[in-house]
Amino acid sequence: MTDFAKARLLALVVPSALMLGALGSQYIGGLHPCEMCYWQRWPHDAAIVLALFAFGTRVNKASHVLVALAALAIMVSGGIGVFHAGVEYGWWEGITTCSTTAAGVSLEDIMRAPVVRCDVPQWTLLGISLAGFNAIISLGAGAVILGLLRRAGRTA
Repeated sequence: MTDFAKARLLALVVPSALMLGALGSQYIGGLHPCEMCYWQRWPHDAAIVLALFAFGTRVNKASHVLVALAALAIMVSGGIGVFHAGVEYGWWEGITTCSTTAAGVSLEDIMRAPVVRCDVPQWTLLGISLAGFNAIISLGAGAVILGLLRRAGRTA
């Protein structure tokens, strides 16, 4: 497998896996996302679309640009994860208010919806929250993808 093929595959698999994990923790695990959790999802959605377009084009400069943009989107999510984790650990203050996941418009629906604070992690492993794991994985994977693209450019 070429370095470009590895980069393109990672650009699709990493954000897809992170989104599956986020959605699974929400719908199966019962962890309700806060506003900043949603912010971290948007760049992953963009990365998935960009990577799919890269798979749909011939391997050329355009496909390399699409994979590079996907890597940058993944890293943007990681950057948001760093900010969110910092809010959770009390390193700095967040810029959002608490949010709810109320889908209905009635007052009863709103009152039943869970209030999810951005500054309180709902789950941790070894002291690292989900936002922290997103930051570590996203920033690391984005750097690996860009490194593979750089190596692929030198061998092309």
